[in-house]
Amino acid sequence: MRRRLVSIIWTMAGALALCLALLGALLPVLPTTPFVLGAAFAFAKGSPRARAWLTEHRTFGPIIAAWESQGAIAPRYKLLACTLMLLALLGSAWASVSQTILTVQIICTTLAAAFILTRPNGER
Repeated sequence: MRRRLVSIIWTMAGALALCLALLGALLPVLPTTPFVLGAAFAFAKGSPRARAWLTEHRTFGPIIAAWESQGAIAPRYKLLACTLMLLALLGSAWASVSQTILTVQIICTTLAAAFILTRPNGER
C-alpha cells in the first residue's frame, strides 16, 4: 500500500513538472528543459509507462537522452534559454523593479547562464 502511494505521488510530481514544461514552452519566463528533465526523473520513480512515453517523445526524448548520457544541452536550447533570460532581465529593468530585486535577478541569471553555457553541446 505504501509503495503504491509513493508511486502515485511520484507520478503526480512528474505530471505537474510536464505541465509546467508545456507552459514554459509558451511563456518566456518559465523554463522548459528543467521541467522535462524533472518529469523524466519523477516518472522513473512512479510510472515506467509515462517515462517510456516521455523518453520516446519526438521533441522531449532527445533532450532527455542528451542530458542523461552526457549532461549535454543542444546549442539551440542554450541560445534560447540565454536569450529568454536576457529578455526577462531587460523586462524587469524596463519595469523599474527595485534595485535589490534587479541585482538578485542579475546574479541568478548570470549563474544560470554560466551553468547552461558550460554544459557540453548535445545533438540536435
